[in-house]
Amino acid sequence: MSLPVDTPPAVANTLGYLQHHLQELTERQNASEHVINNTLAGLTAQIQQLTQLMTTPAPAPTVAPPPVTTSPPPVNPPSPVPSTLTKQWTRPKLPSPPNFSGERTSGRAFLNSCMLYLCLAPEQFSCDEEKIFWTLAFFKDGRAARWSENLFCQEADTGVFPIQSWADFEQQFRSQFFLVNAEADAVNALEGSSYYQGNRMVDDYLDSFLTLVSDAGYTDPRTLVVKFCRGLKSNIQSQIATMPIGRPADANPEAWYAAA
Repeated sequence: MSLPVDTPPAVANTLGYLQHHLQELTERQNASEHVINNTLAGLTAQIQQLTQLMTTPAPAPTVAPPPVTTSPPPVNPPSPVPSTLTKQWTRPKLPSPPNFSGERTSGRAFLNSCMLYLCLAPEQFSCDEEKIFWTLAFFKDGRAARWSENLFCQEADTGVFPIQSWADFEQQFRSQFFLVNAEADAVNALEGSSYYQGNRMVDDYLDSFLTLVSDAGYTDPRTLVVKFCRGLKSNIQSQIATMPIGRPADANPEAWYAAA
């Protein structure tokens, strides 16, 4: 834009500055409009893509062909287990305890046989009461039968069996049917000569000797050797005592038992 010739310099400078500033503002506006137009164009394109995705139907799912069924290979029946193998897993039949008449000399052996059966076949008894009744079934006659009958009479009178636990039954059985002075009787026998071998076989003598020392509570090895040797026949004593090689030591009763 041209100015009159007589335009003052100050006015001309001001108009020039304003014209330059207006030009900068116009350029900035044009640049902003360009950025806005590009942004609008990008948003429009994204909206169109989303619209197409929403309106386009989804493809039908592909159905897999049915599996081909094949018959399984024939299974051979298992081979029969040899009878020799089945017998290895079969529990042997347990013998029942013998009938008990109440003799104190056989009380310990009877109780041991009952306890052995209970230990080997615990699944046959669900409670202590069954164990007690099963044991009483062998009290056939004598003092044992009378003691068992007395227990059931008490149950009939009170409605409760007088012995409730196996531990209590075992304790009462020991007091009723074990030798009263087993330890004292065994000590007296070992201090005398009634336990000597005599005409018995060594095996029989050894069995009775071991029972006596167990009842007497003898555990000292030298004492056992002295008692055992004293009861042996004199010729057997001499043969062992004069063995040139392998003579058992005087504190080794097991060696003396084996040598005899």
